[in-house]
Amino acid sequence: MFRMRYVVEAKSEEHAMDEVTMHASGGECELKEFSQHHIDEVISSGRKLSEKEYLKLFDKDNDYLKSWPDKKKLEFINKIDYTD
Repeated sequence: MFRMRYVVEAKSEEHAMDEVTMHASGGECELKEFSQHHIDEVISSGRKLSEKEYLKLFDKDNDYLKSWPDKKKLEFINKIDYTD
């Protein structure tokens, strides 16, 4: 993750932010970058889930996959191998 800064001369802060949204959020940026700061990964939360809670969250975050069987949904759980 990076924090990108752009300096935009505009009539209002809102206009400047709109300009950044329109021209800097796609693939190639049309605005000149003022600065960039590497932030790294940010883990915003963590919690323990039961299988039932996991499946409910899976359906909420991936509503287009609700029709999948539970067994397939459970394949997205990453497991740590503690045998090493």
